[in-house]
Amino acid sequence: MISLQNQIILITGASSGIGAACARIFAGAGAKLILAARRWERLQELANNLKEEFGVEIYLLHLDVRDRSAVEYAIANLPPGWSDIDILINNAGLSRGLDKLYEGDIQGWEEMIDTNISGLLYLSRYVVPGMVKRDRGHIVNLGSIAGHQTYPGGNVYCATKAAVRAISEGLKQDLLGTRVRVTSIDPGMVETEFSNVRFYGDHKRSDKVYQGLTPLTGDDVADVIFFCVTRSPHVNINELILMPVDQASATLVHRQS
Repeated sequence: MISLQNQIILITGASSGIGAACARIFAGAGAKLILAARRWERLQELANNLKEEFGVEIYLLHLDVRDRSAVEYAIANLPPGWSDIDILINNAGLSRGLDKLYEGDIQGWEEMIDTNISGLLYLSRYVVPGMVKRDRGHIVNLGSIAGHQTYPGGNVYCATKAAVRAISEGLKQDLLGTRVRVTSIDPGMVETEFSNVRFYGDHKRSDKVYQGLTPLTGDDVADVIFFCVTRSPHVNINELILMPVDQASATLVHRQS
């Protein structure tokens, strides 16, 4: 198993959910964390808690991954001692709505495409060259079961996650001959703020998504990511699908009455 002690790990969308869970598990392993998110106050609170609990070094980026210029500037201007990123976790992502395609909200489409695809591409474009130069590193892309199975109302969101899957496969092929690894983590139902964001803050509607079943948690996904990045250097877990026991496909779930 690879030690993460003093390895530099950049996590996007780190202020909550899977990103925050990743920050916690990696802090416990002694890694140096670069945490990026739009919600600055929540990011600062998380960093303060992790420093107090684990005594780790943390560098914060107030960053919207959709802004290419901001991403380029942030990576190019990392302080000495922080620029040699060992692991990139492209976690920032979201879904908007469950409308039929022909009734969809175009602004919601653009938000999903710009965050889930463009943001992931921007971070990869500016971080991966350093990994190639150093001939080591690991990129973890957060996909979804939605990238494998399209479901009613999922249209554009499913398309963005299918794109993440294709980008991960293509990047792995492009990196052949280097020791840089690429992993796509594709969860099913995870109870985070995902559904609340999808339904624009409608808590009653988002709560119904998880009623009667036991979904995955952000900690569950972070634990799987931790496993993938700590394998022996010659081992690459290309793609990993995980779902709760109460879920058998993107649309087939078991709910207790």
